[in-house]
Amino acid sequence: MSVLGAPPVAATLARVMQGLHPLGSVVLRRRAEAKFPEFPGDTREIAVPTAVGPARAVVYRPAGPAANPPAHVNFHGGGYVMRGIELDDPLCRYLAAEAGVAVVNVDYAVAPRHRFPAPPHQAFDVVRWVAAHGGEQGWDGTRLTVGGQSAGGGIAAAVARLALEHGGPAIALQVLHYPPLDLTVPAAGKPAAIPKPLLRPWMGEIFDNAYVPDRAARADRLASPAGPADTADLTGIAPALVITPEYDRLHAEGLRYARRLRAAGALREHHDVPRADHAYDMNDIDQARTNYALIARHIRTATTTATTREES
Repeated sequence: MSVLGAPPVAATLARVMQGLHPLGSVVLRRRAEAKFPEFPGDTREIAVPTAVGPARAVVYRPAGPAANPPAHVNFHGGGYVMRGIELDDPLCRYLAAEAGVAVVNVDYAVAPRHRFPAPPHQAFDVVRWVAAHGGEQGWDGTRLTVGGQSAGGGIAAAVARLALEHGGPAIALQVLHYPPLDLTVPAAGKPAAIPKPLLRPWMGEIFDNAYVPDRAARADRLASPAGPADTADLTGIAPALVITPEYDRLHAEGLRYARRLRAAGALREHHDVPRADHAYDMNDIDQARTNYALIARHIRTATTTATTREES
């Protein structure tokens, strides 16, 4: 373990990274906005009340006459440390247009100011609010899906678990896109399939130690549902689409969780992205389009099935 394994050091470096983020955010935002120009997006900002404090969110309205579309709650990546909902703007615009859902893109609380378990609990508060306030907000909270990329996928998995444990709200689908699902193993202990993967050991040390400084707490089911300590019965959890890039350092834990969900009867599909690394969709527009289309199809099918159940 390097000096980055000391939580105070990791927290300090995480704050430095957060401070530097605005320097590159303008360029990243412009790149994101340039993707999928055929889907310009109809957006508005809201603030969702939670126990951790108000969570800012951007709502993407689907085009067309539908007055009460289903809702999809999206959680961004960033190692549980970095903010950046603008990076998911292309995905949110795509899903609003192609899945016909109102996408709620959440700027959730991050470490080190808000350490585990605050972020997943805040995210669950947001999802419960989305489910309960559709009538006033213009979406159907009874047709609800959740998802996220990277750390956002880990947050979405935790939200689905909390919904199972609390008896709701009903989630028609959880989309886990290259998620971290086992924080009990440091990044350095996760094999890399290529010489220079995007996720480097030093990044994992900063993120993990800033987010969950107590190593014992990393075995918690909301942090490591693919870890060896979590053996609970997942029967009844929201069905899942799990997407794992072949070269991602997180590939093995995504595969393990997909198998666990399959055993519980909750896996809709596990899709492996060939010759792709973590966050491949940020730079590979063709792969992004292909896999966003897959996500959109699953969301549309899940929310249509939910409508059928409500009407029967």
